[in-house]
Amino acid sequence: MDTKRLYGVVAACAVVVYLGSLWNRFAMDDLYIIAFNPLVHRAAGIWQAFALPYWPADFGGKMYRPLVVASFAVDRLLAGPAWFHAVNLVWHAGASVAVTALARRWIGDRAALFAGVLFAVHPVHVEAVANVIGRAELMAALFACLAVYAALVWDSVGWCAAALAAGLLSKENAAVAPGLIVWAWLLGMVRPSRRRMTTFIASWVLVALAYGVLRWVILHPYTRTQVAAPIFIGASPLDIRLTAIAALVDIARLLIFPLTLRADYSPNERTLVTSIVDWRFVLGLLVLVTWASLLVRAWRRRRVVEAFGLGWIAIAFLPVANLLFPTGILIAERTLYLPSAGLALAAGAWLRDLPARKLWMVTGAVLALGGLRTALRVPVWKDDTAVTSSILDDSPESYRGPARTAGLVQGSGNAKRALEYYRTAVEIYDRDPRLFVGAADAAFTLGQSGLADTLLTRTDRLCFHCVGYLRLQAAAAYSRGDHATSDSLLTWAARWARERP
Repeated sequence: MDTKRLYGVVAACAVVVYLGSLWNRFAMDDLYIIAFNPLVHRAAGIWQAFALPYWPADFGGKMYRPLVVASFAVDRLLAGPAWFHAVNLVWHAGASVAVTALARRWIGDRAALFAGVLFAVHPVHVEAVANVIGRAELMAALFACLAVYAALVWDSVGWCAAALAAGLLSKENAAVAPGLIVWAWLLGMVRPSRRRMTTFIASWVLVALAYGVLRWVILHPYTRTQVAAPIFIGASPLDIRLTAIAALVDIARLLIFPLTLRADYSPNERTLVTSIVDWRFVLGLLVLVTWASLLVRAWRRRRVVEAFGLGWIAIAFLPVANLLFPTGILIAERTLYLPSAGLALAAGAWLRDLPARKLWMVTGAVLALGGLRTALRVPVWKDDTAVTSSILDDSPESYRGPARTAGLVQGSGNAKRALEYYRTAVEIYDRDPRLFVGAADAAFTLGQSGLADTLLTRTDRLCFHCVGYLRLQAAAAYSRGDHATSDSLLTWAARWARERP
């Protein structure tokens, strides 16, 4: 197949299955990062994004992803939500083509088409593509793939370093790109001289140092909030790792058979694992052993591209796996965007020896089934109400369904009903301090300051550094016109800030 046609088909598949997202609006964190963020609403935000955190200061001042915020500021100058979503489709198409280009280099055009189509229509990508802030995943993945391509195909230190820098400025997980390149070197896919390897490594160290210093300068003035996932609050390091291994069952299912998708995997939908005899840990360990066995098998049979893809999955997933350190989530489908590129490469390498007719049939089946599931999932991210409804339907045991419903009801002016939903959420799971902050917001609105004070005192016992949560909730109250409640929450925030070192 002609190269341009190959890339064009993959890009078209990536766009067509997501056309429904053009009717989506802003949902979930889109509201805080885009709709309520003054930085995005002015032209100066395009360059000011590089001097400010990803999350606005009122919302905690967390993370540093200036390229993404700058792109949002550009979008805001041009049009409304439909344009934001259209740009996401372009980034997704670019990432799909990049994965296809990597596959084409080592497994040929037909198998590369399969790999590209698999990546383009994989249903696990819906959260990253159909929700605007998922752009961070798309950009980081594209730049990570470009960094790998620059090193392994072009042998270009400069382009590799530039792509790595752009990826890090999009999202932190682009830091895995050097690991992917070194993994390819170890497998013998490319054999640069020691001097060349040293040059590449030196360029990565320089990029990492510059990024680290810049990130520290931007973020250190801001108050930190709790970063661990709610399920890990109060958990021991061992329990966190046991739970992370148990979660590999979900990860494997989402990558291989993504029929059931969820916007939320919070307690009590997923609960802490505290014993090695827990069947969830045993199944997760079995998944890990199976992956390792496939990797060893591919290596022994000298199927290096297949081994590269399998290793890619693990390397790309490791930063969010909660194995090295706890993160803010247990499972999120958007975080599988970059790891799934490894799946596409491994699957393409595994199937490349199929007769042409059978490979075309398999590719068509993936396009039809994956594309249909993806297209049907896109409307779930239409807006905040649609996402919340999906959580209530898909994850009925999760506390986040009633918690998010409480926020929506509160935003519509019904504080009494919001407080009832918060009570329901707390009955399911009472370890997330944000529930008590939201409930305090509703109590202040109802004039029940005594109840609000009690709720905030309980928040303080759960989370020592929760000033950011109060400021975020105060901003939400202010946005709906409840200035008195906002002032009350800010008063508590100021008191906590004085008491904290």
